Amino acid sequence: MRDWDESDYRPRPNPRGSRPRTKRRPDYSDAPEATIVTVGRGRLIGVLDEDGREIVCVRASRLRRTAIVPGDRVKLTGDTSGSDGTMARIVEVLPRTTLLRRSADDGDASERVLVANADQVAIVTAAADPEPRPRLIDRALTAAFDAGLDAVIVVTKTDLATAEPLRELYRVIDVPVLETRTEPGASDQREDPPEVHGLEALREKLAGRTTVLLGHSGVGKSTLINALVPEAGRATGSVNEVTGRGRHTSSSAIMLPLPGDAGGWAIDTPGIRSFGLAHVSPESLLAAFPDLAPAAAQCPKACLHQEDSAGCRLDEWVASGGAGERGPARLRSYRRLLASIAAGAVR
Repeated sequence: MRDWDESDYRPRPNPRGSRPRTKRRPDYSDAPEATIVTVGRGRLIGVLDEDGREIVCVRASRLRRTAIVPGDRVKLTGDTSGSDGTMARIVEVLPRTTLLRRSADDGDASERVLVANADQVAIVTAAADPEPRPRLIDRALTAAFDAGLDAVIVVTKTDLATAEPLRELYRVIDVPVLETRTEPGASDQREDPPEVHGLEALREKLAGRTTVLLGHSGVGKSTLINALVPEAGRATGSVNEVTGRGRHTSSSAIMLPLPGDAGGWAIDTPGIRSFGLAHVSPESLLAAFPDLAPAAAQCPKACLHQEDSAGCRLDEWVASGGAGERGPARLRSYRRLLASIAAGAVR
């Protein structure tokens, strides 16, 4: 018989303490699934898979810090009837296939998740009023390619100016450029929305896909959405005559089903004034400039691709016409973005 000492003492658990912990967790494997179509003012709206009805949702407490965005696939519990005054609870966010993000600026590491599970970005820009901003287009393309999304550029208001400069600028990277216009004199402020011409090619690109529409305010994203989805009723606005910039009309992103047998979804987003790329690496940036990639592959290892980088082959490639007529402008844009990302990384 062994000797006992103080180390053998085991106090009995407090019977009045907190309830015992357990490793058993609720099983949500058979919970109904839904797609989040909009998030605003603390409220989430999901569309149930089985019959497409809309449901007001709240997230479970353990998901409080999880960013849930349009396009997210979730599992629900609670009342999924969609009746007035009812609410379901999001208990799980399913794995995402893609994630489109941006940061406040290139030096701000904090990211804003825009949408999940999209497979295409439509970058909307006006031919005039407001003037096109190629730098913003390049940034949106970079974010799209970094997220693994296809891209298309939609030029609106071609009744005011030609889209040919933009078409030539992006022809070399094989990004489709589509044109739309409204009938002369049409106003976004009247009761009946203006007729938009050139939608056939755009509908063909959107059919059967989940597409995010991006662009700064006033370029006509919501006008396009109202033409593509007549019952959408998205608010539209005009351009400020003093600043030349559009006024914000959409305050939150919304995901809308496209009519027709092919189906698909279009996601209208608020106008963007800036598109930070702090989350994009210099290596990923080159994906948005495939016209420069052949020369970059011949550069010395660890080349910074700037004008003063020893042995950089980009200038020679562009001067010889390897990147096309718009090569010098493309190279300037690439180097500006590269410098912005590098400056943000050392802050």
